[in-house]
Amino acid sequence: MEPALIGTRLASAAIGPLLKKLLVSDGPGAGLTGNAPKVRLSGLLSFRGEKRTLTEKDVRGLAATLVERSRSEGGEAPFPTDETEAVAHTLGTTLLALGDLDMDDVQAVRLGHRALARRLRAAAPAPDGLSADSVLYLESMTEWACLHILEFFTQRSTFIARSLVEQTRGQTELIAKIDEVIRRTPRVDKRDAEFERRYLAHLAKKHGRLTIYGIDLHDSPDRWPLDVAYLSLEATGSGPVDRLHGPEGDQVVARADLALARHDKVLLRGLAGAGKTTLVQWLTTSAAAEKPADGMGYLYGRVPFVLPLRTLTRHGERLPSPDRFLAAVGCPLTPPEGWADRVLAAGRGLVLVDGIDEIPEAERGRAREWLRGLLDTYEGNRWLVTSRPTAVRDDWLAPEGFTELALSPMTRAEVATFVRRWHRAAGPEAAPYEQPLLDALRTTEHVAQLATNPLMCGLICALHRDRRGFLPRGRKALYEAALSMLLSRRDRERDMGAPSGLVLDEAPQIQLIQRLAYWLTLNGRTTLDRTHAEKIVAEAVPAVQEASAYAPDAVFTHLLHRSGLLREPTADTVEFVHRTFQDYLAAKALVDRWDIGVLVRHAADDQWEDVIRMALGHARPRECAEILRELLTAADATEDRRTRLRLVILAATALEHATEVAPEVRQELLARTAEVIPPRTAAEARELAGVGRLVLDLLPGPEGLGDKEAQMVVTAATHVTADAAIPYLALFTGHPALEVRSQLIWAWSRFDTDQYAEEIVARLAPDGLDYTIANDEQGALLVRLGLRPESLDIRWGVTDAGLAPLRPLLPDVRRLTLFEDHLHDLFDSQTALRLPQIVVLEVWVTSDEPPCQLITDAFPRLYALTLVGERPEAQWDVAPLARLPHLRHLIAPAAELTGTEHLPPHIEIST
Repeated sequence: MEPALIGTRLASAAIGPLLKKLLVSDGPGAGLTGNAPKVRLSGLLSFRGEKRTLTEKDVRGLAATLVERSRSEGGEAPFPTDETEAVAHTLGTTLLALGDLDMDDVQAVRLGHRALARRLRAAAPAPDGLSADSVLYLESMTEWACLHILEFFTQRSTFIARSLVEQTRGQTELIAKIDEVIRRTPRVDKRDAEFERRYLAHLAKKHGRLTIYGIDLHDSPDRWPLDVAYLSLEATGSGPVDRLHGPEGDQVVARADLALARHDKVLLRGLAGAGKTTLVQWLTTSAAAEKPADGMGYLYGRVPFVLPLRTLTRHGERLPSPDRFLAAVGCPLTPPEGWADRVLAAGRGLVLVDGIDEIPEAERGRAREWLRGLLDTYEGNRWLVTSRPTAVRDDWLAPEGFTELALSPMTRAEVATFVRRWHRAAGPEAAPYEQPLLDALRTTEHVAQLATNPLMCGLICALHRDRRGFLPRGRKALYEAALSMLLSRRDRERDMGAPSGLVLDEAPQIQLIQRLAYWLTLNGRTTLDRTHAEKIVAEAVPAVQEASAYAPDAVFTHLLHRSGLLREPTADTVEFVHRTFQDYLAAKALVDRWDIGVLVRHAADDQWEDVIRMALGHARPRECAEILRELLTAADATEDRRTRLRLVILAATALEHATEVAPEVRQELLARTAEVIPPRTAAEARELAGVGRLVLDLLPGPEGLGDKEAQMVVTAATHVTADAAIPYLALFTGHPALEVRSQLIWAWSRFDTDQYAEEIVARLAPDGLDYTIANDEQGALLVRLGLRPESLDIRWGVTDAGLAPLRPLLPDVRRLTLFEDHLHDLFDSQTALRLPQIVVLEVWVTSDEPPCQLITDAFPRLYALTLVGERPEAQWDVAPLARLPHLRHLIAPAAELTGTEHLPPHIEIST
């Protein structure tokens, strides 16, 4: 709520005399001559000091008068009537806190009215038990009061500050402008606010639970509260080597869910099951929450629009305009006319476009034009688009200003966290299986290789418990076991008998459901109409002997409600619970029909990549050889390097799915793969890593490679998430190129922490290297190894306890990156730590204001300072940094800076 909205009830002439009573009297004028000293705020207040003229009771009475006058000016009340007394009390407490602010009148004017209001609210107790309308009213009233109080300060005869004359004039002009806005602005329609409350509550309920595969056996629920289940993952992107980003190809964003805090437009790529849709859910519920989770406050006040493209284009219809956003996704609420346009025009939207890869390739250009139209019309919003990695080319949305990031495979620590949470959710019966599975993930390589994303981790946990501690070997066997668990054992384990009135074994259910998967994949869809799905099943039932004894509609109902593989996103549509199951069953149907021509014709289509890989798993040896040779023939037939590379790597990655491949075919395939080594770009390197351990035998050593080539082969090897990559990576620890060694240090979290520390981290040439510490264990190992880095990057995964061992390292550090919470923990008043040798500092700011005063005290010889924030609309006062005599560079890309006029001219400011 802006001050202007309070002014619709209480304009300047009414509020000024009331607020002036808070201050001691003085003559007029700005005091432009003389040398009067600055005055502390407490000395300017009529309710502080020995000669006070107002008591606390008087101040609270004044606050009650302000509230009463704003309520009696006519129109709808700004907050619930029954909260009037509590609002007046809270406003009085806030005004009394003026005397607790440790600043003088000059500093207060420098801050400006908004920043002063934030300081004032921070000094007073937070409102307790008040409605959202009351809280917004208090925020606006506090800003309005601060605006007038600052004007009074500038009118004092002792206020001598020539450098602030322009600001003084600006305050007067601002009040005049706001009064004009008050006169000309119509009242805000309360229908929008009321609808938003209902809409956000709807989103919180709809997206606030997460399906965790396999925990629905026995008496456990199959949906888990998202705030408990959500696991923050990392995202990577491309960029040059620097302190802020890291090596090219692996620019690490501390958390994927914070990407929109720094970038207003993000294209996020991720494999099937990597957590893209779960991230969309998390962002939605974070924006809808009254109290956002840790770090998610930057979304407060934003209105989410969740737009799954598979739903929007089910019939090939045109993509919706904002007024149809809610209806197009089946939202049962009807907004006020023009509401979505008003939200987006005000820049308050959070637009989440999920699944570019889930619409046919021919429709993606049309989707981009639709997105461009929205971007051109509505500025200031936050935009996230998700896709599988190869669905659209690199820089597909770069002209529109999108930053491209990719969800990283889960690290060992993240996998362990997921396993513990899964077993906690599954109940006490699962507890005995938790530690054996954690041990297996640490010691059994084929199991660890499968546990790369949340979907696979969930299946592994479920199967491990379901099979009493035994796991199938290989990806195909894992999927088969998961289908068995879902199709036949699910109801039996829960002693449900035959709730649908019919009994079908696994085989006939698979035969029928794979018909749906085949149709969806062949038509480039992930959702189909229920009537069409019923027709496909009805046509197939007579040929499936066990199912033919039942009515087709009863069979379809059983598959939909009891198989565990299908769901109804709306009342008239059907889709698979996860795209992976659709791909697996479509591959089986294609092999059963031996549609090899269909497979090869779609080999360059990203929607078919997993289908082709899984087809190798279903095929017999001679069929495998034929599919692989056809893929290589298709690669030879294209002149486009990118397409040729994709086809060769697709064939190579399919090897891990095949049960048996002739040696000569395998050798031919590996020879062709070697032809695309070394990769030219980070994207090619990551694709090459998809081949798995086999690629390690093809990658060259450092001898004879240029710096760029060495960086790309190391990037490929660090994405092969198997400890077998460590001996190869150890060959590059002494490489002179910073890009190569930076890639090695960034990859620490992907491997066994101890082994990687001893064989890689301890042997890295330290020159210019930024040592990144992602968790407590890494920090402890850095100390134990006796390393004394000059550049240290402390990431969000390091806890308060993990900071203590790092203290002895700080006197040797010259460049430091850390989060604001870490800064407060390391440099609290008890330790009074000063580090004059640190010349480059980067702080991830998590509060409303950066700790500039603390930075000034702790780092007196700073040369370059970067402040990265979570709130792009924040206003930060950087005036205290003027006390840093050596500061030359200030970078603050995510906030509006105030107080810059007080910084010396030699400081270069970048925003």
